Amino acid sequence: MEQQRNEKEFSALVNEHKSTIYTVCYMFSKDENEVSDLFQEVLINLWKGMSGFRHESDARTWIYRISLNTCISADRKKKRLHTQPLEMDINLFDDNDADTKQVKMLNRRIGKLGLFDRAIILLWLENMSYEEIGSVVGISAQNVSVRLFRIREQLKQMSND
Repeated sequence: MEQQRNEKEFSALVNEHKSTIYTVCYMFSKDENEVSDLFQEVLINLWKGMSGFRHESDARTWIYRISLNTCISADRKKKRLHTQPLEMDINLFDDNDADTKQVKMLNRRIGKLGLFDRAIILLWLENMSYEEIGSVVGISAQNVSVRLFRIREQLKQMSND
């Protein structure tokens, strides 16, 4: 009975927040298979952590924290393994309108940021308050404000490659 209740609660939680989880995973990789793997890893970690979640913070904050920590850990492991991604000469899904180009440029620039700054800008782009961002990443709202100012300046200074 307890197991069934946990599964229903987990399923409802994932259904409600799957776009949040996917957004975090996508911010750490543009490879469809890797995003899928990260998503699965986040789900595993959420399931493992369900019994320890005490509802002292908002479920969204808890999910962001688990998602970010999972993706950051995976990114660190990937860098230690020094893998070389297989690249295709053609992208059948390439979209070249102006809005898409601008979004791709922003994603490339965000990808150049450090992991911590990437997490902060992602949460800001998700319209989270400075207090919520601070709660997820473990810094004060004032520090979030300062870091976001510096991150935005850093993004403006990057070249358009």
